[in-house]
Amino acid sequence: MSINTFFDVLQQQEQSILNLWIQAQMTASSLRLDLISEKDLQQQSKEFLKLFVQALRNGDTTDIDSSQFELVRQFLMNISQSRAQQGFTPAETANFVFSLKEPLFNKISETDSKKTLEEFWGISSILDKLGLFTFEQYQQTREDMISRQQQEMLELSTPVVKLWEGVLVLPLIGTLDSARTQQVMESLLQKIVDTNSAVAIIDITGIPTVDTLVAQHLIKTVNAARLMGAECIVSGIRPQIAQTIVHLGISLQEVTTKATLSDAVAFAIKTAGFTIVKSLS
Repeated sequence: MSINTFFDVLQQQEQSILNLWIQAQMTASSLRLDLISEKDLQQQSKEFLKLFVQALRNGDTTDIDSSQFELVRQFLMNISQSRAQQGFTPAETANFVFSLKEPLFNKISETDSKKTLEEFWGISSILDKLGLFTFEQYQQTREDMISRQQQEMLELSTPVVKLWEGVLVLPLIGTLDSARTQQVMESLLQKIVDTNSAVAIIDITGIPTVDTLVAQHLIKTVNAARLMGAECIVSGIRPQIAQTIVHLGISLQEVTTKATLSDAVAFAIKTAGFTIVKSLS
């Protein structure tokens, strides 16, 4: 696609097009000055138009994945990431590119060259591709943010607490699935190594139901801890959970269980070789 004539006009009218574009963005109903300053918007618009013109300098392209668009892609990637983090919507982010089309067309239409107008539709197609690229980068950033937040929440939901010298407590609340079990196991094993603990209490008082899958997860965690040289105690075995375990035919014979956390703590401290004596004072 040849855009030589269009490029000549674009170079001559670059500042005028930039002014029209910034004005269009500033007067748009979707303007988010609560998330971005006017100065930053102007700077971003100026930088993008400059890079866009440079990318078109070769005169023949329909491929935004080509090397001449590398700086444009990198710039839009940074814009997408920052706006996703700032709280812009996908449409608002992509519209940064799409909004250039109208002022660009209005300025180019002032020329008498039919060839230039025909070339504009090719440029419009490039801008469409760049707008979609921006949208995709925004979505990827949001997915990465959500994944990171989920991981952080998972880590916060599986705290391993050092209760006593050589005694750890891992209180579990909510559903215990495969992903969370992996996190539980990693956190517990790492804490066992860090504190050289001999006993670990896994309290399931906060787990609403125990099915075959949950029980298997618990057994795997207990076995993994044993391989690290620590004995595990499962506490919080309520009557309903005990009945469910029996009904499902799940064997926990090799696992030390206690009805309450206090019972487990007392057993763990004794197992660790400590004796608690009530003060007479």
